[in-house]
Amino acid sequence: MAFLTVAERTIAYRDSGEAALPAVLLAHPLGMSQDVWEGVIAALRGRFRCVTWDLPGHGASSGLTEAVSPRALAEDALALADALGLARFHFVGTSVGGVVGQQLLTQCPERLGDVVLTNTGAIIGTPDNWHTRASRVRQEGLAAMADEIVPRWFSEAFAQGDAAAYTGWKIQLARTDGESYARLCEMLADTDFSGQLRGVVGPVRLLGGREDLSTPPDTLKTLASQFGDARLEVLENIAHVPSVEVPEAIAKRLRAWLGDEHVVENGVSYAAGLETRKQVLGDEHVARASENATTLDAPFQNMITRMAWGELWGNDDLSRTERSMITLAVLAALGRDGELELHLKTAQRIGLSEAQLRQALMHVAIYAGVPAANHAFSMAKKLGWGNSL
Repeated sequence: MAFLTVAERTIAYRDSGEAALPAVLLAHPLGMSQDVWEGVIAALRGRFRCVTWDLPGHGASSGLTEAVSPRALAEDALALADALGLARFHFVGTSVGGVVGQQLLTQCPERLGDVVLTNTGAIIGTPDNWHTRASRVRQEGLAAMADEIVPRWFSEAFAQGDAAAYTGWKIQLARTDGESYARLCEMLADTDFSGQLRGVVGPVRLLGGREDLSTPPDTLKTLASQFGDARLEVLENIAHVPSVEVPEAIAKRLRAWLGDEHVVENGVSYAAGLETRKQVLGDEHVARASENATTLDAPFQNMITRMAWGELWGNDDLSRTERSMITLAVLAALGRDGELELHLKTAQRIGLSEAQLRQALMHVAIYAGVPAANHAFSMAKKLGWGNSL
């Protein structure tokens, strides 16, 4: 957990730290916390740099003392992205997190890659219901209302099948700052993105749950009509927070959806390959390679950018740490020292662990020979791998 101060408020956030990977910001629903993404992030590890944060008054973030707007919440997300050096990022948001996504789409589409909005709407609920809830929260407190609110988040099957998690989310709601929750309710009462999303540039996907009482499928269908080509999928037997109920299924969809516009009819585009190459090797290395290119090897640089980095490293079937292990083993076995040194440095950039490197080189020893592995171990140690016993 880390903290960022924005406009005299403290934002609690988590960053998976995989700086060489495409970044995705994930925003949670009202009354919950960034913990809703834990299962999804675990399944995305090695493929995306995942950044989550607690909304005001939720989790470990400080609370609100004045009215709030979707723009203010979007500014929090942008401040977090700026602090982490993320000029562009994918975005995934559920419920009020989806409202943040809609604001970002209207405010700064140039900062966004792919956007996935789940269990949300251009309008969520009715103003009267939100004002009533805000008033009750201030009078009764969230702990007293937990038995009423939490059942709307999950399907009956989940509530009965994972009682510990279900109870845990009741406790989380009770710990949420009531005034912040009430102010967010009042924000939702005034929020209407109808007509503001037409002409939005960039891929948008919508996801809902058949058993969602708060943002039922019809709400998602209405939102889909706001976009030119947004695709909607409704999950059966799932309610308002699919990232908690079926995290692996959500992660599988995100792996397929985020960045899939780069795949063209004849393969991955040069631009997509170049982006992947920069993420893995670093901007400086790629810039040097481009600056040193001549008429002799420029076509070669183009080819490896499309094929090695676009088609191979850009493919989602293996994580980048897995591809790094394979690459290191092959280069060590073949004795390609120049490339081996480069990829040993790259392995550090993308977060390969010492144990993973050790196992890759031990495979080399068994299947390609001890001298080759011994030489690779020696190179790795010179580059800073390993600690003294």
